Amino acid sequence: MKNVLQIGAITILASLLVLIRAFENTIFYDPLLEFFKMDYKALPLPKMDSFALQTGIVLRFLMNTIISLAILWLVFFDKEIIKLSALLYSLLFVGLFMVFTFIIFTSEETGGHLVLFYVRRFLIQPLFLLILLPAFYFQKYKTR
Repeated sequence: MKNVLQIGAITILASLLVLIRAFENTIFYDPLLEFFKMDYKALPLPKMDSFALQTGIVLRFLMNTIISLAILWLVFFDKEIIKLSALLYSLLFVGLFMVFTFIIFTSEETGGHLVLFYVRRFLIQPLFLLILLPAFYFQKYKTR
């Protein structure tokens, strides 16, 4: 019964990550969503409210991080893994957010937005969870 509840909780949390992605246009201010659907390589960045964009990125990263840490807890039930993950998420956020902010404020008028695309993608998607889950699984269960 415990495993059924655990799997159910993980499924609900994963569904929350999907819902964040599905309703990203209504929940968060991000003019770059539409920008990167176009031929962005040759276009200038759209006019945007930088503060609102940064606030949305922070909020989305925070929501994804909390859900991701909850998933890691339900999978491993290990405080050390959560502590390490929280530290890694914090370092990742600080580094990538500084790069993101630098690119937004110093980007040239046209072209060369591929780095911005990938930095932003790493901030707004729970990609780090996809890296940490197999890494911790391997560390915990395969190295015994």
